[in-house]
Amino acid sequence: MNSMAVVRADDVSKVKIALYDLIRYANLTFSDQARKLDPTFADNILTHIMKSPLRACCTSAAIVPLEDQASVAIGRLRKIHPPAHVIIVSPRHEIYHELVNYVDILPEIDLTFDQNVVFEPVSEMAEV
Repeated sequence: MNSMAVVRADDVSKVKIALYDLIRYANLTFSDQARKLDPTFADNILTHIMKSPLRACCTSAAIVPLEDQASVAIGRLRKIHPPAHVIIVSPRHEIYHELVNYVDILPEIDLTFDQNVVFEPVSEMAEV
């Protein structure tokens, strides 16, 4: 595990779609299953990393360990537009070392979708 992605959104379907987008469009490799994360804890991670107050709190969140280096993950993430807020946590962040031990005890997130969910393809940014 080289980094982690924390996904924050206002509903669980957006979190799931964002996780799929990380694989399909950003070509990131998960080193383990995505796990449910308490939304308040996800908000605290963001404020800790960004060192600024939140504009809005999330109501659903997930965390997933990545095989990719943080710099690679950030670069690829910038090229896509997932429907959720994604934060890449690297070993240089103090909270990373706490999360490494914490992530294994979290419940796995069910990545199946309701039949009523309509998928809209994510368009990649054109190379300039």
